[in-house]
This record gives sequence, structure tokens and C-alpha cells, in this order.
Amino acid sequence: MKAIHNGIIYTGDEVLSGHCILVDGGTIVAVQKEIPETAERVDLSGRHISAGFTDIQLNGGTDRYFSRDPDQETLEDMYAASNGYATPYFLTTLISSPQETIGNAIEAIRCFNKARPGTLGMHLEGPFMNPEKKGAHDIRVIRKPTDHELDEIIELGQGVIQVMTIAPECFTDAQLERLLKTDIVLSAGHSMMTYEQAQRYFSMGIRLTTHLYNAMTQMGHRECGMVGAIFDNDAVYAPIILDGGHCAYAAARIAHRQKKEKLFLISDASFLGRRKKRFDWEGLNIEMTGGYYRDKAGNLAGAAISMPEAMKNAMDFVGVSLQEAVAMATSRPARAIRMEDRIGFVKKGYPAVFSVFDSTLTACETLDLS
Repeated sequence: MKAIHNGIIYTGDEVLSGHCILVDGGTIVAVQKEIPETAERVDLSGRHISAGFTDIQLNGGTDRYFSRDPDQETLEDMYAASNGYATPYFLTTLISSPQETIGNAIEAIRCFNKARPGTLGMHLEGPFMNPEKKGAHDIRVIRKPTDHELDEIIELGQGVIQVMTIAPECFTDAQLERLLKTDIVLSAGHSMMTYEQAQRYFSMGIRLTTHLYNAMTQMGHRECGMVGAIFDNDAVYAPIILDGGHCAYAAARIAHRQKKEKLFLISDASFLGRRKKRFDWEGLNIEMTGGYYRDKAGNLAGAAISMPEAMKNAMDFVGVSLQEAVAMATSRPARAIRMEDRIGFVKKGYPAVFSVFDSTLTACETLDLS
């Protein structure tokens, strides 16, 4: 048994000092004050500890991009890069792709998860989106769903696809109801929905959206758009990219006041670490410009931010506390993707996978005792 001690613990419900986390067999067995005499001590030296940070939208690692190379080498790169930024839990994102590529990507993640369960699974972003809000996605593969394609994705993706970004207006009600009966969490995004349409689809059971403000209809004083519908619906989760480019920090502060505990962080990183300066691929040609990845048309094409950077920006520019920044990277995304029973909290029965960090979020690391 190991006892993690001499640190500040963020359980997901409260912040504790003078306590230890007891770990046995890769699982948390208790959070308590007393340290058993026989336990092996892990000294945090006054640092902070939480459940592992969780990124539900990660596109690549340091050097490789999953949608181009959906294979084991890319997943290893993503796993190493994400853990290096104290983010042991992530959803591997596949952007709009042909059906064959979707099938290959699902199988690659399924095989990888057997050895590295921290990857959680896949976020399938597209290809069933509105072409008017395609962003950097390849227009040639964006399409309306057929019943056959959806049935195939549901069958092949069982246990792998955790989140699926769709433009609901491109689906029939029967198709949406079919998806809503599965274990896949539907996320509305890359959409031209009006306020009224969005509220209707939210009422059908969609409770998640994809990168707030980006690739969706904006809020006006007469037509409130999808952004207005998200703000006006307390049941809907809103992930946000806090890099200063995907939305202004003033907009992020407004979103925080509106969404409260339903606002959380994603990276949407094309690559982590900003080492990759240029990436050329059929349908996606991006370059690092001013700290952001942009395509030839000037569209933002994924971010370059890490989760600790996003958390620090939430503190510095949105004004949240350290405790709330941690929640925005742990318990909130866990709830948004319906995994709060297995990640996002430091509690008995949860895996011993943690993020350790200082009070400024400039020195962060993964602590995996699973």
C-alpha cells in the first residue's frame, strides 16, 4: 500500500490538507488523515494533487496527427505527449473522414486501449456536419448520414466511440433517436442551427456542445443562435478553448457567468508542445502562426494549447479560482461525457491516476500508480 501525503488534495468535491490518499493495487482505497505505519510514503512536498486532468478533444501528439495516421505509433505519441502535460486521460479525436478510415481508427484505438486504458476512447468529430461551418475539415468528405453508415459506426464503435460531434439539423429525427439510445454522447457542433432548432435538439437529449463559440451560429439581439441557446439552457455542457485565439477572453468571462459549472476546458490541440511548425496533408494544410495553427484560408485549425495552460488562462483571464480551474479539467468533463463514475474524482474505488501541480499551474506532471 502507498500513502500519498504532504500535499493539497482536490477530491472533486472539496479541497483537503493534512490528509493522505491511500492506494493499493492501482486503486484509491481511502482518503484520510492517518498514514498507516506499513504504507510506502509518496511525499508531494506541499504540491497540489487531483484526479488526472481530462481532455475530451485531442487531435495529435508532439509530432503525429491521428486523422492522418490512425495507428498505434500515433496513439503512443499522443499518450506520451498528453501525459507529459499532466493530462493522463484524453479522447482521441478523428476529424471528418471516409467511412473506411473511421473503421480503421476505431480498431486502432480498441487495440491500444487494451494496453493503455487511459486513452478513454474516441471523439468522432464529423463527418456529419454542416458544410457552412466546416472550419478546417475537408469539404470532400463532409456528408449527410445514411442509416447504413450510422448502423455501421454504432456497431464498430461500441466501447470505443465515447463522443460524436454532429450537426443535428443534418439528421432525421429517427436517426438522432437511434444515436441517443446508444452509449455515445452526442455533441452538437459545426452547425448552422437557429436558437429554436438548438433548443429542440437539446430537449431531445443532446447535452453537450463542441468548442463553444467556434463553428456555430452566434448570438445576436434578435436571432440568438446556437450560442444563445447554449447560454439559455442550464442542462447543456459547454467546453471552451482558452488560448486567446479561439475566443476572446471577454467572451470566455461572459460564458463563465452564463454556464457556471457546465463550462469546462478542452485543448482541441492539433499538436502539443508547438514543436510542429507546419503540417501538410491532403485536405489539411496548416502552419503555426502567432501561436495558433491556421489553414491557408486563415481558419483556425485546432489549437496548440495544453490543459495546464488552459487552466492557467482560466485563472489569469477568466478569474476562476485554482479549485474551479481543476474542476474544469477533471470533474466537469467527466460528468459531461458520463464517466464521472470512473474518472474526475479522488475517491475510494477510483483509479490511482493523478495530476500533480503547483499553485500557478506552471509545473505539472502525471502521477500514475495504477
